[in-house]
Amino acid sequence: MKYDINHIKKHLPHRSPFLFVDEIVNVSLGDSIHAKLNLKGDEDFFQGHFPGNPVMPGVIIIESLAQAAGVLGFMTMEKTPEEGSIYYFAGVDNVRFRHPVYPGNILELHASIKNVKNGIWKFQCYAEVEDKTICTADILCADRSKSL
Repeated sequence: MKYDINHIKKHLPHRSPFLFVDEIVNVSLGDSIHAKLNLKGDEDFFQGHFPGNPVMPGVIIIESLAQAAGVLGFMTMEKTPEEGSIYYFAGVDNVRFRHPVYPGNILELHASIKNVKNGIWKFQCYAEVEDKTICTADILCADRSKSL
């Protein structure tokens, strides 16, 4: 089942210019998610990374994967940031970048739950462009109460 940006905003506290999930293509609660980020080319990071040869920064690819994983976690727990829960990016392991991402690409974001222990969720993630693996990573997120 597809979900639009309004549903994503319900499950993520991020907003422009730091929201890196545009669409949820499919989600299997308690298991996996497939989301998308459509890169128009006018994103600020392309202006300086790198002039004349714009490439999406690897840290933003990782952040995009973490946000997709966060949506999966929130939806699985049936929680939202509005209700006082937040999902902190707690760590990343086993990161590999295989190909660059350019303006105009559609970044396919995939995350699956590896395990959950004491509110720490571990996700196995990968990003693709046109069926080519761009990045793989294990991402950790911590489910915590939102402090004001």
